[in-house]
Amino acid sequence: MRTEYPDLSWLSSPEVFRVNRLDAHSDHRYYESMEELQSGSMHLRQSLNGTWRFSYSENPSLREQDFYHLDYDLQHFGTITVPGHMELQDWGRCHYVNTMYPWDGHQDLRPPAVDMEHNPVGSYVKEFDLDHSLRGKRLFLSFHGVETAIYVWLNGVFIGYSEDSFTPSEFEITDWVKDTNNRLAVEVYKRSSASWLEDQDFFRFSGIFRDVDLYAVPESHIRDLFVKADLDDDGKTGLLSVDCEIIGNPSVSLEVSLEAPDGKTVCTGKQIPASGPSALYEKLADIHPWSGEDPCLYTLYLKLFDRQGTLLEIVPQKVGFRRFRMVDGIMCLNGKRLVFRGINRHEFHMRKGRAISEEDMLWDIRFMKQHNINAVRTCHYPNQTRWYELCDEYGIYLIDEANLESHGSWQKMGVCEPSWNVPGSLPEWKACVVDRAVSMLERDKNHPSVLIWSCGNESYAGEDILAMSDYFRQRDPSRLVHYEGVFWNRDFERISDMESFMYGKPADVEKYLQSDPKKPFILCEYMHAMGNSLGGMRKYTSLEDRYPMYQGGFIWDYMDQALMKKNADGKEYLAYGGDFGDRPTDYQFCGNGIVYADRTVSPKAQEVKYLYQDIQLFPDRNGVRIRNRRLFTNTSDLQFLYQVLKEGRCIHTLSFEACVRPQEEQYIELPSPELTADGEYTWQVQAQLKSNTLWAKSGFETAFGQHTGRIGSPPSMPEVRCTAPQVIHGDVNIGIRGQNFHMLFSRQDGGIVSLVYEGKEWITRPPMPVYWRAATDNDLGNKFAVSSAMWLGAGLFPGYSNQDCTVEETAEYVRITCTYQLSVVPKTCTTVSYQVYGNGSVHVQVHYHGKQGLPELPALGMRFRLPENAASIEWYGNGPEENYCDRREGARLGIYQSTPAASLSHYLRPQECGNHTGIRRLTVTAPDGCSLHFSADERPFEASVLPYSAEELEAATHWEELPPPRFTNVCIYGAMRGVGGDDSWGAPVYPEYCISAEKDLEYSFWITGQTRIC
Repeated sequence: MRTEYPDLSWLSSPEVFRVNRLDAHSDHRYYESMEELQSGSMHLRQSLNGTWRFSYSENPSLREQDFYHLDYDLQHFGTITVPGHMELQDWGRCHYVNTMYPWDGHQDLRPPAVDMEHNPVGSYVKEFDLDHSLRGKRLFLSFHGVETAIYVWLNGVFIGYSEDSFTPSEFEITDWVKDTNNRLAVEVYKRSSASWLEDQDFFRFSGIFRDVDLYAVPESHIRDLFVKADLDDDGKTGLLSVDCEIIGNPSVSLEVSLEAPDGKTVCTGKQIPASGPSALYEKLADIHPWSGEDPCLYTLYLKLFDRQGTLLEIVPQKVGFRRFRMVDGIMCLNGKRLVFRGINRHEFHMRKGRAISEEDMLWDIRFMKQHNINAVRTCHYPNQTRWYELCDEYGIYLIDEANLESHGSWQKMGVCEPSWNVPGSLPEWKACVVDRAVSMLERDKNHPSVLIWSCGNESYAGEDILAMSDYFRQRDPSRLVHYEGVFWNRDFERISDMESFMYGKPADVEKYLQSDPKKPFILCEYMHAMGNSLGGMRKYTSLEDRYPMYQGGFIWDYMDQALMKKNADGKEYLAYGGDFGDRPTDYQFCGNGIVYADRTVSPKAQEVKYLYQDIQLFPDRNGVRIRNRRLFTNTSDLQFLYQVLKEGRCIHTLSFEACVRPQEEQYIELPSPELTADGEYTWQVQAQLKSNTLWAKSGFETAFGQHTGRIGSPPSMPEVRCTAPQVIHGDVNIGIRGQNFHMLFSRQDGGIVSLVYEGKEWITRPPMPVYWRAATDNDLGNKFAVSSAMWLGAGLFPGYSNQDCTVEETAEYVRITCTYQLSVVPKTCTTVSYQVYGNGSVHVQVHYHGKQGLPELPALGMRFRLPENAASIEWYGNGPEENYCDRREGARLGIYQSTPAASLSHYLRPQECGNHTGIRRLTVTAPDGCSLHFSADERPFEASVLPYSAEELEAATHWEELPPPRFTNVCIYGAMRGVGGDDSWGAPVYPEYCISAEKDLEYSFWITGQTRIC
């Protein structure tokens, strides 16, 4: 029975979540003719996107209560763009929180209560005429996404009410719509009882943020469609099942045909009953299966005819034949064990919030395919329909997640305390959460990319979520069900078909896998990529080769959530939690992406692409071993490029092809030049696309592998054939003069105060040992910045007196040694010696004296502050992107060029960045063409060349706070601590990537000046 009058009390009742709202259905398109279908435009759909009249109120008592009346004066209303969020159009305040509810500390609330004093209301009005093609037909109104609760009126008549921000809310309006001069009024409430179920880790927006449209239906119409495209056990025979719900005139016939991707008809003219439930079941021979590697899509055509044979409606539906099921405790796609190399993805744009466009989605999916990501979890809500179509077409596996998270109701400051958890087993909440499952499944059920239904995220467990999983299994046995929350309440194990941890450590995962498990294992979230993170990822990805029941994971997460904002000077910057006056907040905890908020790629993506490679390449001096980790396709789509490099420069190139079958490996011998000259050689193989694809052009590199070796003896201290430099002993300074260089060493300051090559000064402050780095988000989260804080003072304020300086003169060189006493407890020191030759070569040796009881070091290095912003840098070492000792699998040895500014990694909060491991030589070139050269001694060093010091980076909370660059900070490290990344709130860096301060540490390198480049 239709409800005619709205009630504000619905906002605080979990039992009222839909009023006059239609049942959910599939998201198929339909057309009235083949010509219309071929045009791609639905004539029976009218978009209401665009400019709407709008009024904003801080709470319901201040709202425009009668604005839906036809005679209501809208002169004082402003405007707003739909789709879009209120807050991003200067209506209300942006607010970011993670797990705590936004009203925490402001109001003492418990579910399902709503804070009506702070509950913004948007009053939307759209005036429209019906398109001629819609007039005289049954008409429906569809909101594809509105946060969080909506009341709808048309022409002064109450139409309905709905909650659930991320699935369509649809209403029939046939009896109240006019051909012209319609007034649609929508009242949007930011908060309702549904807000207790939408506590996701994101900005808390409100408004109509997805499409709004009208759609008409023909006299007879396929309202709902459920296509099941299974495979027989032989993997070649398709099992096609079609179920339809047809409304309207029952005197119609329904014809079904199936077309292959090449346009050939697979089956045609199949008649199925059009009255009552309509169903078809067909076995089809020689079907090409769908997979992420080969996303083959057939087209199913359903045609409705009247008794005279006139076409009334045609529905095209893309179909992918595939079988996903559990086989002996392992998730298998088309009979093969599937490993998810996945990522969690929020819908987000730095200017539009969650109101993203198809262009944004295309960028995202191409990035994912280019970086070997094969799966996405739609965290933590159903995405726009277009995303599922793209995943079908491009080949991305999906965990489709229901719009449910009540994190703050059961976990407080990391402690499980579910005394007032919702939905739990509360009967008054069951219907609304099951409705969320129904709305998602019914819309998305025909997409082959959807392999798993997820009951939501971080909502504990109980009878209500169990009811969701029961619904999924009953309605769609062809897919599996996921829910991680049973980890916290094992009484509800049967909710999830798989074991799913969040941020379990590799050792914990192995412990589960070694315990004779009954369920396969996935990490629905792992590798918390907040700031400079993702260290140690190989510890997870290596599990897939050792444990068949380990089936991968989903990195947290895809993109930083940050919004463009202007500062007081009108300059735009990326803002995060707290920058909008929003309290409470979790500040930069929204910055966890391997892609920055402006859709530029972060250096973390380099590691992901390599570790997710489905083609692994292991070259050596004689050839390459190619391991094909694909499940269904060979390597014939790839061209391989084999290169031999000497000291980073290519001396031999060879292209070749190889057809390695799926799940097999092959060693291929390759001709290589005879290598006689001493030096370091790298044998490198790249896999490149032969042809253009949807997601990349021919020649795009999908995988690489390297092997490095040496011919001849390893490098030693170079033989310097020159006389010793001249030494000038001043009262305060020691001068050293040689061939086109001059150096001043201050006894008073304890370091080099001048280093001049060919008349150019390279020093602004004495180079000093550094032990600190600008704390990463992980350093802060695991409290390493606290435990190691004494190293900041040790570097900034070294103890030194002129008695700590010694000078040794020989016939070949002058050695000046300085000892720095460190302000740590217990006391220790670092000795730095400079061995200077007459030709200007300087051998630098750093010796840190370990002492028991000292905390681990963030870094050990020497910092050189050059007097101007360098024009360029070049290094022979690991690149091209920044890398660290625990995040360098995806780096490769080579020669690279950059600039100090380009070496900055723009994590949301400035922090340690720009490091490179394995550096053999490094050249910094000034704007005038002069260069300063650093080279490794016995072993490679690590280095960064940045326009800012660690202290400057750490003092800033946003990049726009940093001053224009004036100097170049060159840091030559003997050791740099790993960045970690198992999580960002306590997980330590693994011991093998830490730097013990209890042991002696020593390293050395060379400095030389280079002639000006003309």
